[in-house]
Order: sequence, then C-alpha cells, then structure tokens
Amino acid sequence: MPEQLSHSQEDYLEEIYNQVLKNGYAKVTDISNALNVKKASVTGALNALASKKLINYEPYSKITLTKEGEEFAIKILNKHESLRDFFENVLGLSQSEASENACRMEHVVSETFFNNFIKFSDFLRENPEFIEKYRKSVKMSKKDCK
Repeated sequence: MPEQLSHSQEDYLEEIYNQVLKNGYAKVTDISNALNVKKASVTGALNALASKKLINYEPYSKITLTKEGEEFAIKILNKHESLRDFFENVLGLSQSEASENACRMEHVVSETFFNNFIKFSDFLRENPEFIEKYRKSVKMSKKDCK
C-alpha cells in the first residue's frame, strides 16, 4: 500500500472509485461537482495521487485507477460501509448521520481498531440478542433522563 494519504486524498480516491464504477472513468468536472471543490483543487489532488501511482491521470484525459489505487479505494470504502452500517443498524443513527460520522472516522481509525471492530460487528450479527438488549437499555436510559 502507498504511504499514508491525507483525509482529502482518501476522499478523492473514494470518489474516483465510485465514478469509475459508474462510468468506467472519472473526470475533473465530475469530481469537482461531487466533492463541491474547485477544479484547481481537484487537479492538485489528482497530481498527488498520480505521483503515488494510485491513478492514471494526464490533464484533459479520463481518469482511471491503478490496481493499487483500486485496492486502496476498496479498503477505504469497506471501512466507510462497515462503520456506517454499525452506526445505523446498531446505534440507531439516521442514514445521513451514520454516513457523515463514518466518513469522518474512516480516515482516523487504525488497522488494529478496524480489524477488532469487524470482529465485534460480526459477533453482534451472530448474536442479535445483544443488539436488542442494548436498544432496550438505551430506550430506558432516555426515559430516565426526563
């Protein structure tokens, strides 16, 4: 895997991955619109990602992922989806709040944390009674606060 990416570089890589899945390639304008940033910012990020051999990029051409870039993007996306799923289905957050928090956390959790988190999530999926017990506990504690 490449050296550490900044949070914004990870966001760019994730967006490029999503666009490549949808269209077979990404374009500067589409990335700019999706992330609500200026085209100059996109170009800077693309140059950085290209220098790390994560994307294939030449100015004014279609953008694609290298094999390493695709693997890294999938890893980021898996973190996001796993965290979002937990926040939404276990903690009961709304879809938008779960996704927003997952997006923030996906960049800062260590591999050790994430691997243990996945094991814990798997455990909860295999033992749904713990989720129900947690939900009842949360409902009771909310009533106690009134």
